[in-house]
Amino acid sequence: MISDFIKGASSYFKAFSIISEMRLWKYLLVPGLLSLFLGGSMAAAAWGLSDNLGLWLQSWYPWEIGAGVIASVAGWIGLALMVIFGLVIYKHIILVVVSPFMSPLSQKVEERLTGISTPNKGFQTGKAIKDILRGLRVALRNITRELFFVSILFIVGLIPVFGWISSILIFLVQAYYAGFGNIDYTLERHYSVKGSTRFVKDNRWLAIGNGTVFLLILMTGIGFLFAPPLATVAATLEATKRLENVPSNSSFKGEADLV
Repeated sequence: MISDFIKGASSYFKAFSIISEMRLWKYLLVPGLLSLFLGGSMAAAAWGLSDNLGLWLQSWYPWEIGAGVIASVAGWIGLALMVIFGLVIYKHIILVVVSPFMSPLSQKVEERLTGISTPNKGFQTGKAIKDILRGLRVALRNITRELFFVSILFIVGLIPVFGWISSILIFLVQAYYAGFGNIDYTLERHYSVKGSTRFVKDNRWLAIGNGTVFLLILMTGIGFLFAPPLATVAATLEATKRLENVPSNSSFKGEADLV
């Protein structure tokens, strides 16, 4: 568990050198700008909507005594809700939007690691659409589950005793699904969505480690520029090692044709 988490997180250091060594900087520009634009737009929307949500929560308090305190608490709860759920939605949208760029980036890194290359056919509209559709399928599956778990944990966190525990668990849930999306850029060439799901479950702490650093980078603000490609390369480095260790008779193998 701890070992997988550390591997998932520490792979980011090697990702920097791989991107530089292979001169993959071109894969950072467009996804980075898309990520920055989407992240900035959602952050602005969350900030604006948090006041309205705070006022709505405050309206449920019918007494004048302590109204000032309730207003302050409601404002903070509204902001927290917008940040948490905004980050959930952002992650899945950006993973879909940048998939036509991240999939070939992951493939180039995997080819470098395995020594097995495929002919470079350049940008293919059909493949880009296929990548987006698979990304949508994974995103819809994951976002419903993530919102379910985060909602329950947020409600539990309103109980003072469980507040800090709930916050940690919410972060880990978000990290898991972020890591899932990053790893799937590699798995899509080998497994169906079902196979990818099983693979990530068996390597959940690797996904959490990858997703943890991904979220921390996003929290810096400027991290929106390079978080997706960096996370993709880091995920590819570790996922490829695990793929090589999957036995040929594993139930994972042979499922790629079901995509």
